[in-house]
Amino acid sequence: MPPSGFHHVEIWVADLPLVEPSWKWLFGELGWELYQDWPEGRSWRIGDAYLVVEQSSAVRPGLPYDRMRPGLNHLAVHAPDRATVDRMHHEGPEHGWRRLFASAYPHAGGPAHYAAYMVDAAGFEVEIVAP
Repeated sequence: MPPSGFHHVEIWVADLPLVEPSWKWLFGELGWELYQDWPEGRSWRIGDAYLVVEQSSAVRPGLPYDRMRPGLNHLAVHAPDRATVDRMHHEGPEHGWRRLFASAYPHAGGPAHYAAYMVDAAGFEVEIVAP
């Protein structure tokens, strides 16, 4: 059977040093491994899929990223269990993540959905979902 899921995702950022520590922590906590490392970017891999955070020289100047505009709203990733979601929700602010929907945690996505929602310093949102 051929692979399913995404092959890779690239997120272009305006300031890599601002956001790289947050993403490094997030993926490290979820068991992703550093895959590529170059002056303008990093990528982390899990299985056959990887995600790139890059400060590309091809980024067009203009409006800053806004998850409420057309384009990427958020990235949802699997956590191995609820304890990991709880730990990451608790520790996220120490690693550059701001909690979203904290008053509805952990069921902001509905009563049967257990997840933490966080946003990094550049405005990129992640949803960390328990099985």
